[in-house]
Amino acid sequence: MLLDLTSLLTDQEDTPGLKRVVDELADVIRETDQIGWHHPNSVIGVIFTEIGDADGKILADALLKKVCSALAACLSIEQIHTVKLSIHVYPEDWVDRGGDRPPGPGVFPDTLPEDKPKQSYVAAKRVVDILGSLAAIGVFSPIMLGAALAVKLTSKGPVLFRQRRVGQHGKTFHVLKFRSMRCQNDENIHKEYVTKFIAGRAEGEQPGIYKIVKDPRLTPIGQFLRRSSVDELPQFFNVLLGHMSIVGPRPPIPYEVEKYSPWHRRRLMSVKPGITGLWQVTGRSRVTFDEMVRLDLKYVCSWTPWLDIKIILRTPRAVLGGLGAC
Repeated sequence: MLLDLTSLLTDQEDTPGLKRVVDELADVIRETDQIGWHHPNSVIGVIFTEIGDADGKILADALLKKVCSALAACLSIEQIHTVKLSIHVYPEDWVDRGGDRPPGPGVFPDTLPEDKPKQSYVAAKRVVDILGSLAAIGVFSPIMLGAALAVKLTSKGPVLFRQRRVGQHGKTFHVLKFRSMRCQNDENIHKEYVTKFIAGRAEGEQPGIYKIVKDPRLTPIGQFLRRSSVDELPQFFNVLLGHMSIVGPRPPIPYEVEKYSPWHRRRLMSVKPGITGLWQVTGRSRVTFDEMVRLDLKYVCSWTPWLDIKIILRTPRAVLGGLGAC
């Protein structure tokens, strides 16, 4: 959906009219929809995801009714008449109703001012990350020492496992874990599972987790480390280094991102990946991949320092419940 606000905007700066329009649109769209500038400071674009095979005309009429109602709540009749609105269906009908072709169906950037996190929140989150990770390393150091010895004495190979993950804005880093698998294992087993899981076709496995329930690659001690989430403890060093946060979306493996739909990628943009997150403490092993992404986007949209604290406090119960890990 394209909203041409050129006549409503009198200059390059934000206007009260623009803020009201964006606020109303935010109430209409879902966490999985994407909003941003289609043309900077003139045309707002909204991508409505996961529509399915609904009839185009019925869908367009429903969207128009919701958006017009939202506009009527914040603009005068004269202002509404200046707004040009058009609906496009991609790829079947990616042509403007007037006959013009919009310039490209790419994913809109999240550049509207309302979508930027407050700098004070960003600073507070980093302070919590530093203090929290230092405290966690101190508290869990005996457990980490015991886990390191157990891994070293029970199987050949390094104690720590370094794996490339995708972080905020698509930047990659190496996540640290205690090694839970035998060396020189076949990662295609996990690739095949992840492909099915993201597509919603991981039959015969526990839903909602990235790890295969009965993974033949695990060592005996690795099974315990996975089940107890002790293998995740070295990630507090990733938090200290600034690669991760204590709370945030799960950092995916690059070959997982290759299977993402465009709207899935939004979970990688606004905040750093985390050791724990909203889906881990609410859905954990009970959600599908799409539901997990929705929870991540809900966290991104409603993120505050207090929400982080609540998630951290709820994490031990989720871990002790043995409901899966990331």
